[in-house]
Amino acid sequence: MSVEREAVVHRKLVRDRIPEIVEAAGLTPVTRVLTVAEMVPGLLAKLHEEATELGSAEPEERLAELADVHEVLSALAVAYGFTEEDVTRAAREKKAARGGFSERVWLEEVR
Repeated sequence: MSVEREAVVHRKLVRDRIPEIVEAAGLTPVTRVLTVAEMVPGLLAKLHEEATELGSAEPEERLAELADVHEVLSALAVAYGFTEEDVTRAAREKKAARGGFSERVWLEEVR
């Protein structure tokens, strides 16, 4: 007699080794490879997911959640045809022109 497990539906982009990890846990992942056209929307959805997780993370989980956000941003840069250096340079230029966030300025309104 076999025991059927109820499927848990995810329908989301996951890290490359997740299927291997699922199999090691004795489960069966059902996967497919996204098309090039599906990749950016998948990454943008993943970015929202990871940003939400970061926002609700406990202090000891924040570094790992930041690492997840960073990995998604890196993959998005590649998907859009940019290098890490391109993004770093653009961030540096934008910071020089508009500032960063170190002064904690909150804009209430403009009259």
